[in-house]
Amino acid sequence: MNQQDRNRQTEILCIDDDPNILAGLTQSLMAAGYSCHCCGDRESALKVLRNTTPDLVIVDINLGEASGLELCDQMRHNSHLVDVPVIFLSGAEIPNIVQRTRAVGGTYFLRKPYDAEVILELVDKALWMPHVSKSHVREPHFSSSPTVHA
Repeated sequence: MNQQDRNRQTEILCIDDDPNILAGLTQSLMAAGYSCHCCGDRESALKVLRNTTPDLVIVDINLGEASGLELCDQMRHNSHLVDVPVIFLSGAEIPNIVQRTRAVGGTYFLRKPYDAEVILELVDKALWMPHVSKSHVREPHFSSSPTVHA
């Protein structure tokens, strides 16, 4: 089974209130073979999360009136979502943002605008960390070392 076929089995929930960012993100992920669910706000994301357990969540910190930090915190209080890795994105200059993302259980933080190759590297690393479900059987594939604000 090739890399793209393995990725196709992986479900990623992408949440951003900017449709252009959401489109670019999902285009990069789908080109790498991942399956994506897209939400433009926290409420629609919560509806998806009530009915499914994605392998990974990528969420903007600022979701209009809501916060991606609050969403992650809510996820950590649901047994079926507690181990789902979360990658935060933000273009805002927010004091102590890395510490705040970690405090709610975030896996990585990446500042916008981001390089598509960097987000794919973080996705790969987040999906295949040791705390993730033992049902994942493939070895990690890293093509380069990304520059990450973490």
